[in-house]
Amino acid sequence: MSVPPPATTPQLTTALALTPVIFLTLLLATSVYLFGADSSYGANQIALILASCVAALVGKRIGLSWNAAQEGLINGISMGLGPTLILLAVGMLIGTWILAGTVPTMIYYGVQVLNPNIFYAACAVICAIVAISIGSSWTVAGTLGIGLMGIAGSFDLSPAITAGAIVSGAYFGDKLSPMSDTTNLAAAATGVDLFDHIRHMLWTTVPGFSLALLLFLLIGGGAAATPEQIDVLQRSLKQEFNIGLHLLLPLLLMLGLIYKRFPAFPAVVVSALIGAVFALLFQPESVGELAGEVGDLARPFVLLKGVWISLFDGYTATSGNVFLDDLLSKGGMSSMLNTVWLIICALGFGGVLERTGILDHLLQMVMRRVHSAAGLVGATVGTCIATNMLAADQFIAVALPGRMFRDEYRRRGLSGLNLSRTLEDSATLTSALIPWNTCGAYMSATLGIATFSYAPFAFFNLACPVLAVLYALFHFAQKPLEPETAVAEPAR
Repeated sequence: MSVPPPATTPQLTTALALTPVIFLTLLLATSVYLFGADSSYGANQIALILASCVAALVGKRIGLSWNAAQEGLINGISMGLGPTLILLAVGMLIGTWILAGTVPTMIYYGVQVLNPNIFYAACAVICAIVAISIGSSWTVAGTLGIGLMGIAGSFDLSPAITAGAIVSGAYFGDKLSPMSDTTNLAAAATGVDLFDHIRHMLWTTVPGFSLALLLFLLIGGGAAATPEQIDVLQRSLKQEFNIGLHLLLPLLLMLGLIYKRFPAFPAVVVSALIGAVFALLFQPESVGELAGEVGDLARPFVLLKGVWISLFDGYTATSGNVFLDDLLSKGGMSSMLNTVWLIICALGFGGVLERTGILDHLLQMVMRRVHSAAGLVGATVGTCIATNMLAADQFIAVALPGRMFRDEYRRRGLSGLNLSRTLEDSATLTSALIPWNTCGAYMSATLGIATFSYAPFAFFNLACPVLAVLYALFHFAQKPLEPETAVAEPAR
C-alpha cells in the first residue's frame, strides 16, 4: 500500500494577495457613491472590517490560523493607540479652549489682523512657520488650525480651502523640521544624515510650497464677509465671552511644551486642563451656563460640572446667533469617537495584511517591475501611497518602503538621500489625503472638514509627489552615490 504524499500548503499568489485589496477598493467606491462626504461616519469602517475578514480568509487559504490573523489585527490596532490617545486629548483641548475664551479670542483678533484677500496663503505660511519650530503637523492643526478655521468662518470663506491651506502649511513645516518624527524616521530608514536629508528635500519642498502659495493667492477671498458682518461677529463674541490677549496664554504654553520636546499626549492634556483653569477664572458665567445650572448654591460643583462637560462633550454655544453657535459648538472627547472607530478599523486591516504576508508580497511585486532609476522613484512614490492606503499609517508607509528600496537605490548608483526625500514627498505628505489613514482621520476630525473635501486644496501635499516623479524622469536633482559606497548592479 503506497503512502500518499504529504499535503502541501498553498502559496500566496498575486491573485490571492490582490483579493482583499480589490474587495476593499470596490466597497470604498460604493461607500463614497452612496454616502459621499459622510462615508467616513460608518460606511468606510464597515468596508475596512469586511476587507479584514477577506484578508484573514486569504491567510486561512495559505495555512494561517484565525488566531494568527487576529494577532496581526490586534498588533495593527495597537500601533494606533498613541495617535488615538492624542486625538482624544485634542477633543478635550478644543472643548476647554472654546469655553476658556482662547479660541474666541483667536477669532476676535484674527479677523482684525488677517486680510481675507490673502487669508488662505497667510494660513499656510503661519502654520508652516510654527510647524518648523515644533516639528508637529498634528499640534499645529489642533491649535492654530482650530482658530484659523473659526476665522475663515467669520470671513465666510471656504472651510475646505482653509483646511487645505492649514494642512499644506503644517506638513511643509513638519517635513523640514529636525524635530519631526517622520523626518527623523525617513533619515534613519535610509541611513542618511538628518540635516543632509533636510537640505536635499528643499529641491521639491520649496517649489511645491511656492506653487501652493501662488494658487492660494490666486484663489483669494473675493466672497469674504463685509466689515459690517465682521463687526456683528466681534460684538457677539464680546457678549458671550470675556475677550483679551491673556487668553492666548494656553496656546503659547502648549507650543512651548512641544518645542521643549514634551511628549505630545501629556502636553495636550496639560494644555486642556490649563484651558479648564482659564475657563474657571475668566468665563465663570459660560461655565455655569454649560453646566445648565445658575445660582450660588453649591457653585464650586456647578463650575466643576461645566468644565467636566467641556472635556468629554465639548462646548455648546447658545447665544441665539445661529452662525456663532454653529462656529463654536464643538470639541470634547465624544467628538473624536467616530474617528477613533475609523482608525481602529483601518489599522486592523493593515495589521492583517502584514501578518498574512500580503503587504510584503505586493511590495515585492512592485520591485520586480522596476527597470530604471526613474521607474525606481516612481515605484517608491506609488508604493508609499499604496502603503498609506493599505496600512493606514504614515510611519509604516515610511519605514517599509525605506527598508525595501534602500539597497536598490544603491545598486542603481543613487544616493540614499533621493530615497529619503521621496519617502517624505509621498508617504509623509499623502497620509493626510486618505480618510482612513490616521493622519487623514485626525485632520478631518480636528478641522471639522471631510478629508475628501479638503484634499483637492492641499496643494503642497499634492504637488510634491508629482515633482518627485518629474525630477526622476528628467534626471534633475538626483544625487549620485559616492563612488566608494557604490554597489555593482547584479547581472540580470
